[in-house]
Amino acid sequence: MEQMSSWGIIIIYVAIFALMYLFLIRPNSKLRKAEEELKKSITIGDDVTTIGGIVGKVVAVKDDEDAFIIETGTDRVKMKIRKWGISSVDNKKPVDPKAEKKAKKEKEDK
Repeated sequence: MEQMSSWGIIIIYVAIFALMYLFLIRPNSKLRKAEEELKKSITIGDDVTTIGGIVGKVVAVKDDEDAFIIETGTDRVKMKIRKWGISSVDNKKPVDPKAEKKAKKEKEDK
């Protein structure tokens, strides 16, 4: 009887860890991977926003330093920003296969 209850406790702990993995760890790692892909895909001419809220256009990519040079405002101030400091890319739109097919079909109809 005592052996049965210890197996029950082990099964409960395994179930709790599995639920934590499914609901907390896995989605977070997917989000982190998507952010890394976004930062790798930044090219010259993209509008970006930094973690600090600075908005600018990428004018140079420094792969050896893991940084970007962005140009802000009308006075054309240039700043070097590390890749980890980029919060979002404002002009890149996620690729939606359904929207792509719909646009292609509309072109064919015209």
